This record gives sequence, C-alpha cells and structure tokens, in this order.
Amino acid sequence: MGIVTADIGISLDGFAAGPNQSLEQPMGEGVDGRLHTWMFEYADAHTEEIDAITAAGAYVMGRNMFGPVRHEWPAPGEPLGDWAGWWGDEPPYHAPVFVLTHYEREPLELTGTTFIFVTDGIHSAVDQARALAGDADVSIAGGAETLNQALWAGVVDELRLHIVPITLGAGERVFDRVPSLDMQLVRERVTPEVAHLTYRVLH
Repeated sequence: MGIVTADIGISLDGFAAGPNQSLEQPMGEGVDGRLHTWMFEYADAHTEEIDAITAAGAYVMGRNMFGPVRHEWPAPGEPLGDWAGWWGDEPPYHAPVFVLTHYEREPLELTGTTFIFVTDGIHSAVDQARALAGDADVSIAGGAETLNQALWAGVVDELRLHIVPITLGAGERVFDRVPSLDMQLVRERVTPEVAHLTYRVLH
C-alpha cells in the first residue's frame, strides 16, 4: 500500500494563499503567480518534484482549491452552474480527486480524472482515495486548510513543502491551529526559485 503525501507551495512566512480568494483573484488578494512560478517557468529545473506531485493514485483537495463557490452548488444555467474547477477541461490530475465540501454534488468527469465530492470529512475522503489508489500514494493536494485538517487528523505520512522566497503577510497559513508535530527531514533541494523540503511525519 502507498503512503499519504502532501505537497504545498508556501511563502517564507508560511502562507499558501492570500486572503479573500475569489474568481477574480484565485490565489487571494495581493498574490501574483510567484508561489507557483517554479512549476511553470522553471519546470525543467524541478522535474523531480513535479513528477512526484502528479504520480499519485488519488488526490484529496479542499473546495477552495476546486473553485470559488462557497455555498450551495449553483444549478446548471446559473452563474458558475457549469463550473468545472480552476483546472479547465483537462486537469493536471490523472487520477480520481476527492473534494471536501459541505454540499452534495454529483461526480464531475473530465479528461483523465473524476472529481468526487465528499461531505463527511477528511478521514472519509482519505479512506475513499486509498481504496481507489491501490498500491499507489494518495496526495493531499491542498489548500492550506485541507492540509491542516489532514495534519490534525494524523493521516499525512510525508509532507513536501515548496518554500518560495517571498513573504505575503496574511492569508491562508499552513500549520494554523495544528497541534505539535514531530517530523524528520528526509530530502532537501534548494534552487534560486524554491526550496524543496520533504519531511516524514512521525506518528
């Protein structure tokens, strides 16, 4: 059986997104693309890390990471009623994605993946992801609140932080309200764009 991993890009002061994420500002107010520039502009220099992110057999993500809707899902024909997530018709996820939400929604099938909406919490989402992943890893894809829930629940085996040399000052912070954790550094790689730090979470 695989392990549960978590990858997240953060600023030096620990934020994975700015405040007030919206359709117009998906990364939050005051945040440009620098948190993830290394994945696109410098992709060749970070192939190992990108391959590790996309190699999971199933994913778990929060509703904010799927899209900007914070309430009941709009009906087809209403604004955002046909919303297929931030990722477009061909998402980078090539395995099932379990989306944490308080509101039920039918699974959404897109090219290479299916988004499955889970209303009964992080443990249920991870258990369902494990069942479909088989021997492959399950990845907690973010955002910060979902990662924090997973760390609090004790389901993360390996945490991969991608630390970008900027500060944000406010927003969605990793480790916010998470109890004390013991971790062991198992890999590190530093480039001018980002420091990749991989920790084993000691349960």
